[in-house]
Amino acid sequence: MQTFPTDANGIIFRQTAIDRGFTDNQLARAVENKQIERIWPGAFLPKQTLTREERHKRTAIAAGTLSGGSTALADESAAVLHGLSLLNARWNKVHVASGLKSGGRIDKRKHIHSGPLDAADVVTVEGVKVTSLEQTAVSIACSRGFYEALAVFDSALRLGADRDVMAGKLESYRPGVLIGRRGLHYANGKSENAGESWGRGQIIDDGLPIPDLQREFHDREGEFIGRCDYAWSGKLVAEFDGMRKYQGDLRKGESPFDAMKREKIREDALRRIGVMVIRWIWADLKDFKVAAMVREWLDQFGLLAA
Repeated sequence: MQTFPTDANGIIFRQTAIDRGFTDNQLARAVENKQIERIWPGAFLPKQTLTREERHKRTAIAAGTLSGGSTALADESAAVLHGLSLLNARWNKVHVASGLKSGGRIDKRKHIHSGPLDAADVVTVEGVKVTSLEQTAVSIACSRGFYEALAVFDSALRLGADRDVMAGKLESYRPGVLIGRRGLHYANGKSENAGESWGRGQIIDDGLPIPDLQREFHDREGEFIGRCDYAWSGKLVAEFDGMRKYQGDLRKGESPFDAMKREKIREDALRRIGVMVIRWIWADLKDFKVAAMVREWLDQFGLLAA
């Protein structure tokens, strides 16, 4: 079994392998034997288990590196390098920005987005050219629905994007600009992931009072209880139970069961100070049940607008 040279992202570039004495036949045999896989012309990955997002990131880096800087990665391909949290991301093609007024197209591997770019709209991340954080967020927001726009703007603000710069990009007309403006209007960098944004989007769409985000609670002795995803008037809180809460954010030596137990203790402490806790999961988001769950309890607490 051949061991081919890889870069910091685990990518095998053909030219690097050739320079190290390997041959195209050796690379081809490794692909045939499923030791490696071709992710882009001139780039490979060792066979491994990756999420679609992780695989896309490596493919985008390979494409950006091999382009020689002639184009900038855009949309999802730029977003994954910036670390944006996206809803309903399109990972099937590498997205690039041409910087031209027209000529956008989609081919087998790439989605080429047209539209002029200023010098400030292009930055370098991990050695490849990508559209800036603000440009990336606006481009995605204007090409998707309200929930996706809200999620990408929440995430961009969380990462330090300039709200005024994004608002400026939304001043001129472009397809989808009204959705983009609405998403930015409600965007809040305190939202911690796309799932939380989606839940808040459903609450907004239903005309319900907009919750405070990441509100901290203390018991009657002043001891910290915890921080809640959504809160209304200190009487009702809601938590989005994404899988990360019980798998990805475990404390050292903690099992998913331990995390669930810790959440139960925190919930009991909140109820002792008179705070009602409701929860939803991805399935509730997909079935659009969130607004009805929230409305029921807001009504019980008299928190609905007259």
